[in-house]
Amino acid sequence: VEFCISQLPIEDVMCGDTLALCCEITGKRRIMMKELILVMAKALVDKPDEVEIREIEGDVTTILELKVAKDDLGKVIGKQGKTAHAMRSILNATATKLKKRAVLEIVE
Repeated sequence: VEFCISQLPIEDVMCGDTLALCCEITGKRRIMMKELILVMAKALVDKPDEVEIREIEGDVTTILELKVAKDDLGKVIGKQGKTAHAMRSILNATATKLKKRAVLEIVE
């Protein structure tokens, strides 16, 4: 079942003391790393409809490939890579909570 976190009211999205986005699925709290990056990327770019994320999930590591419009590439990378670094830091905090490892790759 596909679930889009952007359909939830904001008060249902924040997970108390964590900086992760989550939702209730079958009564259990599940942190959605893909949705977290999607929400951040769409907030940064001029063409949010062109934001795509491919999630490659392994046993321990999840790779998220972020693709944005060519004109928006600089916005998600940021000056000296600071925006991309910040997104990766938030993603890693979320992954640590899940006892997983996550890698964010920004692809052209």
